[in-house]
Amino acid sequence: MDIDEAVEDFITHLVGEKGLSFNTVIAYTLDLRQFTEFLTERATRLTDVDQAVVSEYLGALHDRKLARATIARKLSCIRRFMAFLQREGCLSTNPATQLQSPKREMRLPSFMYQREIDVLLSLPSPDTVLGVRDRAVLELMYATGVRISELSGMNVFDVDYSLGFCRVVGKGRKERFVPVGSRALDALGRYLEMSRPKLAKKGRNNEQALFLNWRGGRLSVRGIRDLFHRYVREACAREGLSPHSIRHSFATHLLEAGADLRSVQEMLGHASVSTTQIYTHVTKKRLREVYMNTHPRA
Repeated sequence: MDIDEAVEDFITHLVGEKGLSFNTVIAYTLDLRQFTEFLTERATRLTDVDQAVVSEYLGALHDRKLARATIARKLSCIRRFMAFLQREGCLSTNPATQLQSPKREMRLPSFMYQREIDVLLSLPSPDTVLGVRDRAVLELMYATGVRISELSGMNVFDVDYSLGFCRVVGKGRKERFVPVGSRALDALGRYLEMSRPKLAKKGRNNEQALFLNWRGGRLSVRGIRDLFHRYVREACAREGLSPHSIRHSFATHLLEAGADLRSVQEMLGHASVSTTQIYTHVTKKRLREVYMNTHPRA
């Protein structure tokens, strides 16, 4: 089996594997193409790949100044690819098994202070079709901490107004139910009554999509991102903010107010509580800043 054929078989295997998202498959494809290009340049056959070859590739990635998290992801992809080839009988061993992933740098996520959130949520016009929609989008993002891909994929009936919950389909098609606050529900109700019917008239076959664009189609991830950045510019907010900053703010503000880590983990849809623990470092940093700025003998 040549290299390109092996990659094709592996990608086909991934596509058929339950729970693997489209974005994950694309990421695996790109990572493997880079690895196989490296092998081709070295005139290395798949059957000749050993631990030294994989280690050399990781070194080349390090020389290119790639982030540790990126290198760790690429190594994970290679491990899985080699494991597949081993199961298929193409390799006798998995040469990537014994290689250690680089330790990831701990980068504190960017979040918005409460006053910044309040300004952002006040900007959409309450008198225009798109302004009402935008307010509902931003309110729901902050109320639930959902990823923009999850928000884009929401349908009208994913929100239970009587119980105050919304159904979220996250990574790996895993479902979770997240509470929705009264302000977000009010904004959603206004959008569904005033704006969505007008937007829906412009499009076709989007009767299920919760948020619609100006053409009547489902509001895309890019559309949500553009919407966010437009209001951030209007608010003259600091640089470095992204739609994910609202998700970070959601978690940080909950923990600052005394929410327990496990509940925040469940609402965010993190598979491991260790992923959620990064926000405890954010809150500690925030407490330190408050202390240094307010204590008379700090």
